[in-house]
Amino acid sequence: MSEVQEKDYFWFYVAGVIFAVVALVFIIKGSEHGKFESTAKAISENPSNSAYRNNNL
Repeated sequence: MSEVQEKDYFWFYVAGVIFAVVALVFIIKGSEHGKFESTAKAISENPSNSAYRNNNL
């Protein structure tokens, strides 16, 4: 009897999961890029719009 050894695809699965996680991180990071542009513009025009303003001034 000759046994045929199946190919082991473990490392392909590991690489696929790592690739999917990295792609997901870049997609999420890219989608939030312009999220706070309007807030930054409002703070630059009037610093009192910031929650982090210095109250000692």
